[in-house]
Amino acid sequence: MSTKLTSRELAELLEARNFMAIRASLTALTPADSAELIEEFEPAEQAALFRLLPMQLATEFFEYLPVEAQEELIHAMGNEQAAGILDAMSPDDRTALLEELPTAVCARLVESLSPKERAVALRLLDYPENSIGRMMTSEYLTLRDEWNAREVLDHIRSHGRDRETLNVLYVVDALGKLVDEVRIREILLAPLEAKVKDLRNDVLISLTATDDQESAVAAFRKYDRTVLPVVDGHGGLVGIVTVDDILDVVEEEATEDIQKLGGMEQLDEPYMDISLARLVKKRATWLVFLFVGEMLTATAMGHFQDDISKAVILAVFVPLIISSGGNSGSQAATLIIRAMAIGEVGLRDWWKVMRREIFSGLVLGLILAVIGILRIAVWSLFSDAYGPHWLLIAVTVGISLIGVVLWGTLSGSMLPFLLKRLGIDPATSSAPFVATLVDVTGLIIYFAVAGVVLRGTLL
Repeated sequence: MSTKLTSRELAELLEARNFMAIRASLTALTPADSAELIEEFEPAEQAALFRLLPMQLATEFFEYLPVEAQEELIHAMGNEQAAGILDAMSPDDRTALLEELPTAVCARLVESLSPKERAVALRLLDYPENSIGRMMTSEYLTLRDEWNAREVLDHIRSHGRDRETLNVLYVVDALGKLVDEVRIREILLAPLEAKVKDLRNDVLISLTATDDQESAVAAFRKYDRTVLPVVDGHGGLVGIVTVDDILDVVEEEATEDIQKLGGMEQLDEPYMDISLARLVKKRATWLVFLFVGEMLTATAMGHFQDDISKAVILAVFVPLIISSGGNSGSQAATLIIRAMAIGEVGLRDWWKVMRREIFSGLVLGLILAVIGILRIAVWSLFSDAYGPHWLLIAVTVGISLIGVVLWGTLSGSMLPFLLKRLGIDPATSSAPFVATLVDVTGLIIYFAVAGVVLRGTLL
């Protein structure tokens, strides 16, 4: 039987007002587990639970809560308690919370911070939204070239307790300009009299505070780092970014791309927290747009009404043709959008992608064409469903499938490049959008082929 505290047990302790047991139980858990447990309670109950914990422990738990839960809890707390937790939070986590709060609430909480933390908060909030400056922290240690290993260790003991990380230490000059970095293992393994300048590797990798967060994600992925320094326009060290913040950005970007690929606007709140009205609004815009687009399919069908009336059998294969094109387009769009997101493909690669997709589309279309022709041929052996001209119908379906699948593949692969060139998120070229586009054009291809192949027989 598991000894881990459950939300039901914690609720019973809270109802019984057994505060000593609550404090002991939460203290025995890791901050991440405690945050997950506390998140299941209402904001007022969460505030009560936080009041039972020492400030340092409460702050650690608070930082593991999602930003939405932090926001609710801040509103439920008293001003003094909220200010105390915010003051003790790491600057990057605090900035992520403050930028989500209403302006008036943000201003009030910033004013309640200590002068030192208020200055840090205002400096970080002054950077552009979604920039690296918003996600960095100032909790790092700096060294000087002339120090020896003994002085570095003394410096770490004196000032390292509340730092974000001690794995990497940063060497700066007299003006605060970043010179290099030194890993803690180099200090620990070096003779005590060894100078910092002799321990440097002279390979400096840094981020710029005003760059967008995607640049940080790309740098962490490229250099396989857990922490990177952040500099200003003059090369001065202004902060560091750690991999836990990068993981949050990656999750947010992946969620945004997946939602857009599904044919909807990005949700700015968790699914279970967003109101029904906002959820409908986020989904309705794209649905209406796609519905209007599908009306063009009906218009195209009406344009070929005479052909359909002469050869009703053509209508039987309409769903087969347009769905095949839509599916191939959706596949291509998904592959290219993902390749763009992780840096496998850039704008300059559009011609290489087009060549690959032309061959892919032809082969995929040929595979489906063979299956379609065989299906019609086998069916005609046992029934007269397709009439005496079944072979011509099979040829029409086969050629149409090759053309529609090829067109769908090219449309799905090239549309993300076009959108990115126009400065629009490639993920906007969602699978439903591509399918709708190919539906209309697929009908035109199908009936154009039918007009050529069946002329003089069924048409």
